[in-house]
Amino acid sequence: MRTYEQDARTPEFPWPFTGREDELERVRGASAAGRPGIVVTGPAGHGKTRLITEAVRGTEHALVTGTPEARDLPFAAFAHLLPDAVPPHRAVRILSGVRLLVVDDAHLLDDASAALVHQLAVHGRTRLVVAAVDGGPAPGAVSRLWTGELLPRLALEPLPCGDVAHLLAAAGLEPLTVRRLHRVCRGDLRLLRDLVGALGRAGRLVPVPGTDERAWRGPLPVTAAVRERLAPVLERSGPAGRDTLERLAFAEPLALSLSRDGLDLDVLERLETDGLIHVDDDSGEVTLAHPLHGPALRATAGTLRARRLATGAPGPCGPALESERRALARRIEQLDVRPVPTPVGEWLVAEGAVLPAGYAAVRARFARLRGELRDAAAWARQGLRGVPGDAACGAELRLAEGGLPEAGDGDVYARYDAVRLGAPGRVAGRLPAGSVFARHAEALARGDGAGLDRVAEGLEERGFLLFAAEAYAQAVRAHRDPRAARLSRTRAAALARRCQVARTPALAGLVLGELTARQRQIVTLAASGLSNREIAERLTLSVRTVGNHLYSAYSRLGTGDRGALPSLCESA
Repeated sequence: MRTYEQDARTPEFPWPFTGREDELERVRGASAAGRPGIVVTGPAGHGKTRLITEAVRGTEHALVTGTPEARDLPFAAFAHLLPDAVPPHRAVRILSGVRLLVVDDAHLLDDASAALVHQLAVHGRTRLVVAAVDGGPAPGAVSRLWTGELLPRLALEPLPCGDVAHLLAAAGLEPLTVRRLHRVCRGDLRLLRDLVGALGRAGRLVPVPGTDERAWRGPLPVTAAVRERLAPVLERSGPAGRDTLERLAFAEPLALSLSRDGLDLDVLERLETDGLIHVDDDSGEVTLAHPLHGPALRATAGTLRARRLATGAPGPCGPALESERRALARRIEQLDVRPVPTPVGEWLVAEGAVLPAGYAAVRARFARLRGELRDAAAWARQGLRGVPGDAACGAELRLAEGGLPEAGDGDVYARYDAVRLGAPGRVAGRLPAGSVFARHAEALARGDGAGLDRVAEGLEERGFLLFAAEAYAQAVRAHRDPRAARLSRTRAAALARRCQVARTPALAGLVLGELTARQRQIVTLAASGLSNREIAERLTLSVRTVGNHLYSAYSRLGTGDRGALPSLCESA
């Protein structure tokens, strides 16, 4: 039974510059006076252009851009900076007077423009900030910028899920939808924007009961961007390969049992060589290499073909779900919540199926112990869809929303809560001997700042990000060395941001600790309800300066919601 209601609103939200603080500082530093510049590479849509735009904002620079239409025209990218029919040596002299040159889409430059950029790098008089897509064809003069060590290279990694959640905050999406979008797009922000827009226009983002969030359930929208990314896969695979890819799309993971599944080994080997499938060395299971391909192939298969392929898929998901539940429960018992592959549960949620309450409760607990509190609440609600009164899911929902464990609970995690609350003496000798939890209690009882830092590292290694943040926060108060305290504070705040801005007693006072004095002052005034203009008038600043300080503060606090500032300030 469907428990969501249709909402045809299309989310219209700004696309803020989010995350990438370290990368931003690196580009700014590399493009400063006395530096040669930098090359920023990464797949298409990963935000190279936006990063560079932010890095050079407010500086005097010239911009050239490669385009596919002009690749056969000499110096086409520099037409606005050079006179007609200019010889190469004179072009170098003219552009040597440019202090900072930004080259976007350098992989699309014509050969003459690429050679010119290379010569400018060799001469070293012009600082260069270059963006190029990696993994595809590019003029040799461009690739030699970094392979020849003329310029340092910054290879952009995909944005973490937490930063994607911040990007999508204005759309009000529930965390399981955010994770699904993050997984499908794998860092492609252009595709992300395209999908969110398509879902909103089609009315497929539906309200989640009991929250102000919206969810995406059901098939992937087949947009032009999706077809564009799927087309090269189908071209490379050929008819036989496409048939195998579609079978995997409806039934992955498939065991590599040729006699039972009828998979052609030669086709599989070719698909693996082309990077289109992945074969697990341990289990022998075959999956599609990119998480977009499965949903896209299912969505484009057509009704009759989809029905035939689904008929040949494995049977009921119950045994697979139970296997995932046992794996998660085993990790929890082992005090280890590092990520575990759970494709079946995620696929069922994506399809809008009702999950068994027992599975959902374990998923919620696993997420909560990792510090992913919004995810934990979402998984608990999934279980309550099928069994509204389920006690385990209800308890996980309450804990994820900031509730306290039931009194008298003998669970090791419930006992460990005393350590998190700063009272290790209450559970002395009652935590597993030698465990990271026991070591946490011992270090806290001794007031050992360095020991608490080591405990935090161990907790983080085992996936307990929120607990690690709390241990670092306790180390701040235990350290006698101000420098060590500042380092612990920074680590605590960074981990807390990854925990979906969790608020716990151990983290109180740390939320605003990373901000500058001026940022704290402005955030406090904004939290009191003053507008940017009112703050500017009170502090004798420009409205733009106030906005810039708030923007920087939002990035550090892990929120873009002005309405969340009062609670942040209260916890500090």
